[in-house]
Amino acid sequence: MRTLPQIAILDDYQDVALTFGDWSEIEELVEITVFNDHLTETAAVIERLQPFQVIAVMRERTPLTREILSQLPNLKLIISTGRRNASIDMKAAEELGITISPTRYQSSGAPELTWALLLALARHIVLESGNVRNGNWQSEIGIDLKGKTIGIVGLGNIGSTIARYAKAFEMEVIAWSENLTEEKAMAHGATLVSKEELFQNADFVTVHLILSSRSRNIISAKELELMKSTAFFINTSRGPLVDEAALIQVLRRKKIAGAGLDVYDLEPLPVQHPFRTLPNVLATPHIGYVTEDTYQIFYEDIKSRIEQWLAQ
Repeated sequence: MRTLPQIAILDDYQDVALTFGDWSEIEELVEITVFNDHLTETAAVIERLQPFQVIAVMRERTPLTREILSQLPNLKLIISTGRRNASIDMKAAEELGITISPTRYQSSGAPELTWALLLALARHIVLESGNVRNGNWQSEIGIDLKGKTIGIVGLGNIGSTIARYAKAFEMEVIAWSENLTEEKAMAHGATLVSKEELFQNADFVTVHLILSSRSRNIISAKELELMKSTAFFINTSRGPLVDEAALIQVLRRKKIAGAGLDVYDLEPLPVQHPFRTLPNVLATPHIGYVTEDTYQIFYEDIKSRIEQWLAQ
């Protein structure tokens, strides 16, 4: 009896992977196992994944390190949603003869969530909604965006989109990154400033950088301490871009007004983590890219990559 190729789809938190796209075309050709839970222990990940020839991973939910990959002798193909996945050891995969195949990506989700967090912080949306649900009424005074200054750390595809949003709300836009030029900043309607000036002057600071060894902890206690007591910090990019302990400290001391966070050093966020309970934190569970349009692209491409692999 012929054994069908084994396919694993990891970390399908919402249990929706097979509802996006038509999988009937390959259901008789492969055996698909969808995992809705998340494993953190290396040994448990290895034990789970050993039978599979193909693994489809959602963004950076499950790290695939050299230690893990070297103990998956059946693995031939990793399909990764989006172009970048820092949690896969690409060099190890290449040495082990494992192909990495990325999917396409919808880029609108992250900037839209960034702006949602910014608006929710400015107008105390969560608190005031809770007031209505609990039988109370107004308790806070919101902040106008018009005339306020937004500081954008990283003016790439997402950062430049945020600059356009800010201009539509008649905000002043300042920006900084290590390689940003005055000409590029001006092209996106922003003013290039120093890192220190950005944190000193911005009413909202939002981070949009690619995580690398150079950018890790690029925002430290030094920068956070420069922020105004009325300012808000927003991170929908990657948690390790920011010194997490330093951010927790300025929030506990109310050195800044608050933070809107979608990304963290460790995900899923531990149950007892301060970001879950600090009153001046608006935290979401890394949902910047979790949209219907994006998932449609991800899972259709996963199915397509499996079909291409089968045809080889």
